[in-house]
Amino acid sequence: MALPDLIEIHPLTRPVTAEVAVPGSKSITNRALILAALARGETTLHGALWSEDTQVMTDCLQELGYMVHVAADPAEPCNRMLTVYGQGDRVPRGGTESQPLDLFVGNAGTAARFLATLLCLGSGVYRLHGVDRMHQRPQAALFKALRQLGYRIDSPNDRLPALFHGGGARPGRATVSIAESSQFASALFLSARAGHWRIQVTGDNAEASPYVAMTQRLVEGFPLEGGVFGIEPDASGGSYFWAGDRLAPAGSTVRVKDWPDSGWQMDAAFPRFLTLPETVSRLTDLGDSILTAMVMAPVVSKAPVRFTDLGRLRVQECERVEAIREELTRCGGVVEERGDTLTVSPAGPGGLHGASIQTYEDHRMAMCFAILGLKVGGIKIINPGCVKKTFPNYFQKLAAPPPQGLGVRVTDAATGAALRGEALFAM
Repeated sequence: MALPDLIEIHPLTRPVTAEVAVPGSKSITNRALILAALARGETTLHGALWSEDTQVMTDCLQELGYMVHVAADPAEPCNRMLTVYGQGDRVPRGGTESQPLDLFVGNAGTAARFLATLLCLGSGVYRLHGVDRMHQRPQAALFKALRQLGYRIDSPNDRLPALFHGGGARPGRATVSIAESSQFASALFLSARAGHWRIQVTGDNAEASPYVAMTQRLVEGFPLEGGVFGIEPDASGGSYFWAGDRLAPAGSTVRVKDWPDSGWQMDAAFPRFLTLPETVSRLTDLGDSILTAMVMAPVVSKAPVRFTDLGRLRVQECERVEAIREELTRCGGVVEERGDTLTVSPAGPGGLHGASIQTYEDHRMAMCFAILGLKVGGIKIINPGCVKKTFPNYFQKLAAPPPQGLGVRVTDAATGAALRGEALFAM
């Protein structure tokens, strides 16, 4: 069942007490899938996210000849138990020059970048491609590094679609810039042991990049001979419910169950930003959850908040800097864009007002502005089904009665009918 094309979020009218469980981390799940494929044995991933992005990765691994067994997780509908039968340094299947093995990654950036390095370890020819937006997203720094390692990649504009000519494992050194995306370095580190590569990282915050550090710690702690690995809840997905603690009526208490404390996820810091400081950086403070902070800023802050170092947000699922500015302004917010900084001012005396929010096919735009609807009446979300990319049962969690959800009333904006249960699950 698909969500309606337009839904309305109705503000909460009384305090709520809830502890919400969120699905597994997309970032960790897709990294763990690559590491499990390269392991020398059978690896079972517990609590793995099952969403559009992780299904893309699983499908591609199966196309490459890896056996991946998918079993339900009784504790969470959007998680799965994934058992991957690793092949060590070997990629089981490959295509030919005349008929490359075709792999479709949709708009999944992690799948595109992580698979690119894995394909180089293969022994055939592979065509990696996605949707139009994926073909616009940067890849040049990653392709340059892979060429330094001696691999052939055919792409006239250094973007997808591209042909990868697998050369197998070969020792080498490469330097990669993460100025546009930390995923470039993460992709290389995931396959570095199997490829016998030595990688040097350059670019803004290179030595302290939280996402690169996550990858390195994950590689160090992963059972490379096979075994069991647990995926912790997704901190970015949990940020919406922490924000709900601030936007729900006075007297509410909203928490996220089993909040991660491993230090792997940058967005695990989000609860510290429920009272926003004067400046919040995308490089050093928050990752994807900085979007959540931007949307709640007009309501919870008494002074303007500067959100800085936002360049990477421009080349993700949509141009997120422009999108946040446009949609907050549509709701009556005051937002100033200067370079890669957005300054969001407190709402004026009249406060914010409702609007139909364009989501730009971006799951995080849909989830951020839905949370604003807890406080602001008339918030309508266009194409809410885009949340299937990382959090298919997001609206179901939002509407579930406390303590498992917030008890938010969600309606079909065209008919006014209340949506409940499976009708809120983005398929």
